[in-house]
Amino acid sequence: MRHPAIFESQYPAFGRGICFLEAILLDKVYHRHDILLVSDRHLMRASPGTDGYLARHTIAVDVVVFTIQGGTLKVLLVRRQRPPYRGAWALPGGLVGPEESVDAAALRELQEETSIGNISLEQLYTFGEPNRDPRGRVITVSYYALVNWQQFQLKVRQRVSGASWFPVKRLPPLAFDHQRIADYALERLRNKINYTTVGFQLLPRQFTLTELQGSYEVIMGQRLDKRNFRRKMLQLGILKGTREFRAHGRQRPARLYTFTEPKVVKLQEKGIIVPF
Repeated sequence: MRHPAIFESQYPAFGRGICFLEAILLDKVYHRHDILLVSDRHLMRASPGTDGYLARHTIAVDVVVFTIQGGTLKVLLVRRQRPPYRGAWALPGGLVGPEESVDAAALRELQEETSIGNISLEQLYTFGEPNRDPRGRVITVSYYALVNWQQFQLKVRQRVSGASWFPVKRLPPLAFDHQRIADYALERLRNKINYTTVGFQLLPRQFTLTELQGSYEVIMGQRLDKRNFRRKMLQLGILKGTREFRAHGRQRPARLYTFTEPKVVKLQEKGIIVPF
């Protein structure tokens, strides 16, 4: 019996993702018990089932990275270099290696495709519709993050021909079901900003209350009452005023603040919810 191999080939003709090829057509293929080894960095194990082998299900990861650039909420996209959807824009991501966790795979794929690394990713949702990938059965574990774009320099590396920030309201047609993933991530981000301090990740070490409000308005996609916003933020006890001020044109210099916590705080755990 000839068993199909499932792997992500390093050869452009096979495309990024999974390929179903008969073992008899492959070079450098070796059999060992119920495992089919292919000369590639990805390997899928075929476990015995009712007919001797279970149906193959490939696990992938996709990452939605948000930032605020020029007063606009944007998401990071990469241009695919291989079929399917060659030349289309997509979310950074790829297949999970046989010896790595999904968390590690998400960080690796993001680093390999865009050079963005050392960031905190939060698991978003698992997308597993049967026909979401034309190459076969692919289950995707998605992640999202909010970063300051000025801290990173986008550099195209593996499997993609471009990487750029796009406004969330004007995304180009995306490969696979990535539009759905991006929409889901945006909804989660907007919900999260009401019970965590995630919006502070986009600010410099010292900032004005106007800058803080601006980041919240961009993420939420709506204008907020200035007086109400400042009152609620100052009541949280997570801001510390400094003795420094920043001038904006002819306006009165604005006081600079710092965030008193070393990382993102779950305000809900402190009994605080901020329904702006």
